[in-house]
This record gives sequence, C-alpha cells and structure tokens, in this order.
Amino acid sequence: MFKGLCFPKVIILQAVYFKLRFSLSYGDIEELLSVRGVKVDHATIQRWVFKFTPLVEQQFRKRKKSVGKRWRLDETYIKVKGEWKYLYRAVDKEGKNCRFFVNQMRTTHIRTKIFNKSYR
Repeated sequence: MFKGLCFPKVIILQAVYFKLRFSLSYGDIEELLSVRGVKVDHATIQRWVFKFTPLVEQQFRKRKKSVGKRWRLDETYIKVKGEWKYLYRAVDKEGKNCRFFVNQMRTTHIRTKIFNKSYR
C-alpha cells in the first residue's frame, strides 16, 4: 500500500495521526513536518489522509479492547434543539460508553433492541 510513494511510511502515518488525533489543519501539519525537516505540501497531506484513514481506522478497530460481559443501561431525558428526547446509554462496569441511542419516545421496544445488540 505504501509502495511507490515519495515519502517513508513513518512520515505518512505521522501526518495522518496529527490530522486524526489533534484535528489540525493541513497547513499546520505541513508546518509541523517542516520543523522536523520534511518538506511536503498540504495538498499531499490531504491526499494521504483521505487514502490512509480507512487503513488506520481498521487497525484501531482490531486493537480496541472488547467491552466486558457486564454492562448496564442508563436512561435519561435530555433536551436536544429545544425538544425533549430520551437518551439510552449502555455503560460497562468501568464506566465506558459502549453504545448510545437517542429516541423521541420511551418504548420497551427500544430498550430490548439495545439489550439484544452484541457489544464488541
């Protein structure tokens, strides 16, 4: 996937990491790399981000820790754009969000739908 490119894999992944992790502009990333001695145009960085983001995301998903077997469903009532809605959150025993769902109505169907989902 990295064959035929003018820059090493490490530089490309570093630029993509800066964009995904810190939400910097392409010009800012160009400046950061130039400080490190790498001359690259911001348009090239943009192409790298578009091309390699799915690859990086796939690797992150593989390494993501699975959710524990014990989790609970948290339900609350929140206001979204002036309208009251129900927020359902599945939370594991460490307090991490597994999944969330916002719905206009409070129904048992939604709660059972969330419970029947398999969480990974």
